[in-house]
Amino acid sequence: MPPHPPFTDEHEELRGALRRFIERELAPHAEEWEDARWFPNEVFTQLAAVGYLGLKYPESYGGQGGDILHEAVMCEEMARVGSGGTAAGIGAHVNIATPPIWKFGTDDQKERYLRPAIAGTRVGALGITEPDAGSDVAALRTMAERVDGGFVVNGAKTYITNGVRADFLVCAVKTRPEGGHHGLSFLIVDTDQPGYRASKLEKMGWHASDTGEIALEDVYVPEENLLGGEDQGFYLIMANFQWERLAMALGAVGAMQVAYERTARFCQERRAFGKPLTGHQAVRHKLVDVATTLHTARCLTYDALRRYHAGEEPVQEVTMAKLFTQRACFDVMDTCLQLHGGAGYMKEYGIERAARDARLGPIGGGSDEIMREVLGKTLSL
Repeated sequence: MPPHPPFTDEHEELRGALRRFIERELAPHAEEWEDARWFPNEVFTQLAAVGYLGLKYPESYGGQGGDILHEAVMCEEMARVGSGGTAAGIGAHVNIATPPIWKFGTDDQKERYLRPAIAGTRVGALGITEPDAGSDVAALRTMAERVDGGFVVNGAKTYITNGVRADFLVCAVKTRPEGGHHGLSFLIVDTDQPGYRASKLEKMGWHASDTGEIALEDVYVPEENLLGGEDQGFYLIMANFQWERLAMALGAVGAMQVAYERTARFCQERRAFGKPLTGHQAVRHKLVDVATTLHTARCLTYDALRRYHAGEEPVQEVTMAKLFTQRACFDVMDTCLQLHGGAGYMKEYGIERAARDARLGPIGGGSDEIMREVLGKTLSL
């Protein structure tokens, strides 16, 4: 089949290479890493060795010189790892921790953080959410007080993907206590210093990823680690949100594709009452519904991706894609689990893990409720 726009033959060649790499190097370890509640840091260097941590970054910093569409292919294909936690840890590093450094960082910051991140030798995390503040970023309480040569940071972050393993944290802080949205800044915080503590949280899904709770107590950050302008952090957050949400939509499309393929194959092979499950109208119609939902999600997401790649500001389209795909993905996983019957509830088939992993989608990166509020504004309601 010809590639779906905006993808080209080149992107489809990348898709094939990524799929082969994932099936050979990552997928065989999915259950092991899920059971261990961790995947090894060597995964980052493995990905870096074949260029997959820097697809969209310039060759001058060790990247591949591609664009956002190359990254989009990877977002979809990571679903084939079979471990949402592993995909999430890699995605947090590539899709949300390093882009702000590339977009807003100085040459020195890119050399110290982006280059080793692309090489897989330093792992990044993005620190925005706090125990009392998530979508309401104006309510952030982590404070950065100016001192001679830099800042001293005090506060806490939570639900941070890669929060335990991270070598650096791209951290949202308050630099003006009463500034609201206008008093936010970003600092790149090195995690190997006194006053920085991280602990792992247990979750419903994404077991292989380290979702961390972080405490910062008198952590010193030098002036040269201020990312972007002081008190300009809100704009950085908003700029990052669009790609994060689009990446989540792409990941959900990939996950639904994998679930549909596996479930259709299972239903064609499994027999009941003298014929394959797909010989029964009720089952066949369920699979048709899943395929239709998947196609709708792909069309909506690819439309937003085309606009984003063209340099538009497709807030409405990206928000719609994020809203629709995350809930649709969870519903699709539930249907696929049901079609597996008792086998779907068993660990060995992996569909129960896919269902648990999908549940975070309507919460992370902006909840369904926040997405509807954003859409209400863009629609002038």
